[in-house]
Amino acid sequence: AFKMQTEATDAFNYLKEPAAIRERYGNTSQGRQLLIARRLIERGVRFVQVWAGGWDHHQDLAERLPQRARDIDQPFAALISDLKERGLLDDTLVIWGGEFGRKPVRDRNGSAEPGRDHNNHAFTTLMLGGGVKAGYVYGATDELGARAVENRVHVHDLHATILHLLGFDHTKLTYRYNGRDFRLTDVSGNVVHGIIA
Repeated sequence: AFKMQTEATDAFNYLKEPAAIRERYGNTSQGRQLLIARRLIERGVRFVQVWAGGWDHHQDLAERLPQRARDIDQPFAALISDLKERGLLDDTLVIWGGEFGRKPVRDRNGSAEPGRDHNNHAFTTLMLGGGVKAGYVYGATDELGARAVENRVHVHDLHATILHLLGFDHTKLTYRYNGRDFRLTDVSGNVVHGIIA
């Protein structure tokens, strides 16, 4: 336990990175988080989660959305290119997404400045590295972006696919409790083989 603590101290010290690398990620909280994520990955940490919140724009969309996009653009691009240059991307599954989509139109929602409400009929998840086809788009929405209409993927399918890419057969993670079968994909879900390289 002590050795883990001392190793963690080193991994979280992003100041040990050359100035050019720190600048590449950006001198922001998000940039430092993603740089630390890369440092953890190269040290063999098997699961790293980085929170990039602040996307729930029910109002002030015109101002808030471009700002959030600017906050994540540089550091996320730096993470992907850095992982690729270090030979880590092929073995690292990167997933960027949220728990729901956004409506394709602005609405006031009781606010003077319009925003976008939740949309459970269409959402986007970005997956790269770790066995996923590069530069590939799977599925499509209608012409407005309101509903998934082509190659629809249920959240259970997404989970089954992630587990598959991590080397697990989600159907073998079933256990019976209180007369009912349970598993991480809620006893459903199919691997989306169309995105696998």
